[in-house]
Amino acid sequence: MSHTRELSQRLDTRHADLLVHGGTAITPNGAERIDLACIDGQIVALGELHRTWTAEDRIDATGLYILPGVIDSQVHFREPGLTHKEDLEAGTRGAVLGGVTGIFEMPNTNPLTLWESDLKAKLDAADGRAWCDYAFYIGGSATNAEHLHTLETLPGCAGVKVFMGSSFGDLLTDEDEVLRRILKNGKRRMSVHAEDEARLIERKMLAEASGDVCDHPYWRDVESAFKATRRVVAIAEETGRRLHVLHVTTAEEMAFLAQHKRRVTVETTPHHLTMHAPECYERLGSLAQMNPPVRERHHQQALWQAIQDGVVDVIGSDHAPHTQEEKAKPYPQSPSGMTGVQTLLPTMLNHVNAGRLSLQRLVDLTSAGPARIFGIEGKGRIALGYDADLTLVDMKAERIIRNDWIASKSGWTPYDGMPITGWPIHTVIRGKAVVRDEQLTETPQGKRIRFLETNTNHT
Repeated sequence: MSHTRELSQRLDTRHADLLVHGGTAITPNGAERIDLACIDGQIVALGELHRTWTAEDRIDATGLYILPGVIDSQVHFREPGLTHKEDLEAGTRGAVLGGVTGIFEMPNTNPLTLWESDLKAKLDAADGRAWCDYAFYIGGSATNAEHLHTLETLPGCAGVKVFMGSSFGDLLTDEDEVLRRILKNGKRRMSVHAEDEARLIERKMLAEASGDVCDHPYWRDVESAFKATRRVVAIAEETGRRLHVLHVTTAEEMAFLAQHKRRVTVETTPHHLTMHAPECYERLGSLAQMNPPVRERHHQQALWQAIQDGVVDVIGSDHAPHTQEEKAKPYPQSPSGMTGVQTLLPTMLNHVNAGRLSLQRLVDLTSAGPARIFGIEGKGRIALGYDADLTLVDMKAERIIRNDWIASKSGWTPYDGMPITGWPIHTVIRGKAVVRDEQLTETPQGKRIRFLETNTNHT
């Protein structure tokens, strides 16, 4: 029997693999009190279903909001090469416990992800070990620039990621001519870490002289970020390439990017929206150290205004863990990076409850936005025919984030001790409840995310 015929028969009999009932779903229409029926990993019916449908499994979502599965489009899971501080299993386990159903992982591993063989090794490593769905970036560099138009179409590739600063070896791309070669060789939206490497090198002596992590945003100053953003946007316009600027931190960049939104999309992060200098450095020391830095409150206010104005398209966690021992090194030898995938949704739900954004806007930033700008196939909204990726949250639940809740191999969060209102309760991936009542209930069943612009003939 064909799949289509079998599905038709199951629709006729109204028997689902999973029925989610009693909750309030955030759909393209807004907040709706509807039930969802899922068959073969997809949403097949919406409406008042709980009296007329039977199901193999049910989730009573009474009192909960049902969100499209959260997609974290910027994580560093450190595998291969740096698995003492994170790996694909622990990173994705933290993701689903935090309500995240899909991730894009970055190429600054060891070896770097520059070639088809590197991508395949990551896809193979994720198979059977990843708790959520996944895709991996290819790094853009001088060594592979002329091959990127082919590499970016490989199944499982999230796109091309370029580091203009804060990287090493072949992954550091700080020359305009190399950027131009990369931007000319491909059609998919290219993601960029925009900090000006020459300025960072020139100013590093300031950090070395002070040895004070409070000077991190002074070393990696506004102009370091703004200069790089202006450069890459200009080259993208020259070459006609779509661009995605990651973890934007400054008021100046947001004002500039607001004038270039036709082809440029923008990400900001929960830690830049939640913490500010100098308070976070005084309280947390190097645990608050990130690149680009957490900056002063007026920059944070500009990020929130950019969310209100529609300039920001995506919120990504930039989950980039190091061990506590590594973070305890004297500044500036201490590495930049923190955990974030597991706390992305709780911290943002807390902001929703504080009135800083609506739940509908949060869905746009964490589900619909990533699906739209990266061309994800079948994800990002609660609608018929879409993957049954669901994040069920209790907007009234009060929790305190603790280090012992964090699944990351690094075992810590900068939010340790922070009270939160709003919490993920169930995580459903393609119709399977992998987290139920905040506890893991399945085995890892993550699959490769599919994109409209990759070569699906080889999936």
